[in-house]
Amino acid sequence: MSIATVANGLQGLAVARFVSQAPWAFPVVETVHVIAISLVVGSIAVVDLRLLGLWWRERPVVQVADELLPWTWAAFVVAAVAGGLMFISAAVKYVTDPPFQLKILLLVLAGVNMLVFHYGAYRRVADWAEGRTPRAAKIAASLSLAFWIAIVACGRMVSFTTQDQFGPPPSASASVKAPTAG
Repeated sequence: MSIATVANGLQGLAVARFVSQAPWAFPVVETVHVIAISLVVGSIAVVDLRLLGLWWRERPVVQVADELLPWTWAAFVVAAVAGGLMFISAAVKYVTDPPFQLKILLLVLAGVNMLVFHYGAYRRVADWAEGRTPRAAKIAASLSLAFWIAIVACGRMVSFTTQDQFGPPPSASASVKAPTAG
Protein backbone atom coordinates (compact mmCIF):
# COMPACT_ATOMS: atom_id res chain seq x y z
CA MET A 1 0.00 0.00 0.00
CA SER A 2 1.48 3.33 -1.06
CA ILE A 3 1.46 6.61 0.84
CA ALA A 4 -0.71 8.08 -1.93
CA THR A 5 -3.29 5.32 -1.41
CA VAL A 6 -3.37 5.93 2.34
CA ALA A 7 -3.59 9.71 1.80
CA ASN A 8 -6.45 9.23 -0.65
CA GLY A 9 -8.27 7.05 1.85
CA LEU A 10 -7.82 9.56 4.67
CA GLN A 11 -8.96 12.42 2.46
CA GLY A 12 -12.10 10.46 1.60
CA LEU A 13 -13.22 10.16 5.23
CA ALA A 14 -16.42 12.02 6.09
CA VAL A 15 -14.68 14.18 8.70
CA ALA A 16 -11.96 15.09 6.16
CA ARG A 17 -14.55 16.12 3.59
CA PHE A 18 -16.38 18.16 6.25
CA VAL A 19 -13.20 20.02 7.27
CA SER A 20 -12.28 20.73 3.65
CA GLN A 21 -15.75 21.68 2.41
CA ALA A 22 -17.58 23.46 5.21
CA PRO A 23 -16.74 27.15 4.79
CA TRP A 24 -15.98 27.65 8.49
CA ALA A 25 -14.48 24.27 9.50
CA PHE A 26 -10.92 24.60 8.23
CA PRO A 27 -10.44 28.14 9.60
CA VAL A 28 -11.74 27.07 13.03
CA VAL A 29 -9.50 23.98 13.13
CA GLU A 30 -6.53 26.03 11.94
CA THR A 31 -7.15 28.66 14.63
CA VAL A 32 -7.23 25.99 17.33
CA HIS A 33 -4.02 24.51 15.89
CA VAL A 34 -2.22 27.88 15.89
CA ILE A 35 -3.26 28.68 19.46
CA ALA A 36 -2.20 25.24 20.68
CA ILE A 37 1.14 25.42 18.85
CA SER A 38 1.72 28.85 20.39
CA LEU A 39 1.25 27.32 23.84
CA VAL A 40 3.51 24.37 22.99
CA VAL A 41 6.32 26.50 21.60
CA GLY A 42 5.96 29.17 24.29
CA SER A 43 6.13 26.73 27.19
CA ILE A 44 8.99 24.78 25.63
CA ALA A 45 10.85 28.04 25.00
CA VAL A 46 10.54 29.06 28.66
CA VAL A 47 12.01 25.72 29.80
CA ASP A 48 14.74 25.89 27.16
CA LEU A 49 15.64 29.47 28.06
CA ARG A 50 15.83 28.43 31.72
CA LEU A 51 18.16 25.57 30.78
CA LEU A 52 20.33 28.05 28.91
CA GLY A 53 20.40 30.34 31.96
CA LEU A 54 18.66 33.17 30.11
CA TRP A 55 15.33 33.14 31.96
CA TRP A 56 14.16 32.48 35.54
CA ARG A 57 17.67 31.74 36.77
CA GLU A 58 16.49 32.05 40.37
CA ARG A 59 14.08 29.12 39.91
CA PRO A 60 15.31 25.52 39.81
CA VAL A 61 15.02 23.87 36.39
CA VAL A 62 12.95 21.03 37.81
CA GLN A 63 10.39 23.48 39.24
CA VAL A 64 10.02 25.30 35.91
CA ALA A 65 9.71 22.01 34.03
CA ASP A 66 7.25 20.50 36.50
CA GLU A 67 4.99 23.56 36.26
CA LEU A 68 5.07 23.98 32.48
CA LEU A 69 5.39 20.53 30.93
CA PRO A 70 1.84 19.36 31.79
CA TRP A 71 0.54 22.42 29.90
CA THR A 72 2.95 21.66 27.06
CA TRP A 73 1.66 18.11 26.70
CA ALA A 74 -2.00 19.15 26.88
CA ALA A 75 -1.45 21.80 24.21
CA PHE A 76 0.55 19.33 22.11
CA VAL A 77 -2.37 16.86 22.12
CA VAL A 78 -4.77 19.61 21.00
CA ALA A 79 -2.30 20.76 18.31
CA ALA A 80 -1.82 17.19 17.09
CA VAL A 81 -5.58 16.54 16.84
CA ALA A 82 -6.20 19.84 15.03
CA GLY A 83 -3.16 19.27 12.81
CA GLY A 84 -4.39 15.78 12.02
CA LEU A 85 -7.78 17.16 10.99
CA MET A 86 -6.13 19.71 8.73
CA PHE A 87 -3.88 17.00 7.27
CA ILE A 88 -6.68 14.58 6.39
CA SER A 89 -8.65 17.40 4.76
CA ALA A 90 -6.04 17.55 1.97
CA ALA A 91 -3.79 14.57 2.68
CA VAL A 92 -2.88 13.99 -0.97
CA LYS A 93 -1.50 17.52 -1.30
CA TYR A 94 0.23 17.52 2.10
CA VAL A 95 2.18 14.29 1.60
CA THR A 96 3.82 15.75 -1.50
CA ASP A 97 4.39 19.24 -0.06
CA PRO A 98 8.11 19.78 0.78
CA PRO A 99 7.51 22.24 3.67
CA PHE A 100 5.05 19.76 5.22
CA GLN A 101 7.52 16.90 4.80
CA LEU A 102 10.25 19.01 6.43
CA LYS A 103 7.89 19.98 9.27
CA ILE A 104 7.20 16.32 10.03
CA LEU A 105 10.92 15.48 9.91
CA LEU A 106 11.66 18.35 12.31
CA LEU A 107 8.89 17.19 14.66
CA VAL A 108 10.50 13.75 14.75
CA LEU A 109 13.93 15.29 15.42
CA ALA A 110 12.48 17.49 18.18
CA GLY A 111 10.94 14.38 19.72
CA VAL A 112 14.24 12.47 19.57
CA ASN A 113 16.04 15.46 21.10
CA MET A 114 13.47 15.54 23.93
CA LEU A 115 13.83 11.81 24.59
CA VAL A 116 17.63 11.99 24.64
CA PHE A 117 17.45 14.94 27.04
CA HIS A 118 14.87 13.41 29.39
CA TYR A 119 16.52 9.99 29.50
CA GLY A 120 20.02 11.47 29.60
CA ALA A 121 21.03 14.73 31.24
CA TYR A 122 17.66 15.43 32.89
CA ARG A 123 17.72 12.18 34.86
CA ARG A 124 20.44 13.77 36.99
CA VAL A 125 18.72 17.15 37.41
CA ALA A 126 18.74 16.76 41.23
CA ASP A 127 22.56 16.62 41.12
CA TRP A 128 22.94 19.86 39.17
CA ALA A 129 24.57 22.56 41.25
CA GLU A 130 22.34 25.62 41.71
CA GLY A 131 22.34 27.50 38.41
CA ARG A 132 24.86 25.17 36.73
CA THR A 133 23.19 23.45 33.86
CA PRO A 134 25.34 20.76 32.20
CA ARG A 135 26.55 21.31 28.65
CA ALA A 136 24.43 18.40 27.36
CA ALA A 137 21.28 20.09 28.70
CA LYS A 138 22.26 23.40 27.10
CA ILE A 139 22.86 21.69 23.77
CA ALA A 140 19.46 19.96 24.01
CA ALA A 141 17.79 23.29 24.84
CA SER A 142 19.49 25.03 21.91
CA LEU A 143 18.48 22.25 19.52
CA SER A 144 14.94 22.33 20.89
CA LEU A 145 14.60 26.07 20.27
CA ALA A 146 16.01 25.69 16.76
CA PHE A 147 13.72 22.77 15.93
CA TRP A 148 10.57 24.50 17.16
CA ILE A 149 11.36 27.76 15.36
CA ALA A 150 11.90 25.76 12.17
CA ILE A 151 8.70 23.75 12.74
CA VAL A 152 6.68 26.96 13.02
CA ALA A 153 8.37 28.40 9.90
CA CYS A 154 7.61 25.25 7.92
CA GLY A 155 4.02 25.32 9.16
CA ARG A 156 3.64 28.81 7.76
CA MET A 157 5.19 27.74 4.45
CA VAL A 158 2.72 24.84 4.23
CA SER A 159 -0.21 27.22 4.35
CA PHE A 160 1.25 29.23 1.48
CA THR A 161 2.02 26.21 -0.69
CA THR A 162 -1.45 24.68 -0.24
CA GLN A 163 -3.56 27.83 -0.38
CA ASP A 164 -6.84 27.98 -2.26
CA GLN A 165 -7.40 24.27 -1.71
CA PHE A 166 -10.09 24.43 0.96
CA GLY A 167 -13.72 25.37 1.29
CA PRO A 168 -16.69 24.37 -0.81
CA PRO A 169 -16.19 24.27 -4.55
CA PRO A 170 -17.51 27.39 -6.26
CA SER A 171 -20.92 26.92 -7.81
CA ALA A 172 -21.64 27.90 -11.37
CA SER A 173 -24.19 30.50 -10.25
CA ALA A 174 -21.68 32.17 -7.93
CA SER A 175 -19.04 32.66 -10.59
CA VAL A 176 -18.46 36.19 -11.75
CA LYS A 177 -18.26 36.76 -15.47
CA ALA A 178 -15.87 39.28 -16.90
CA PRO A 179 -17.56 42.32 -18.42
CA THR A 180 -17.72 42.32 -22.18
CA ALA A 181 -16.89 45.25 -24.38
CA GLY A 182 -19.99 46.58 -25.99
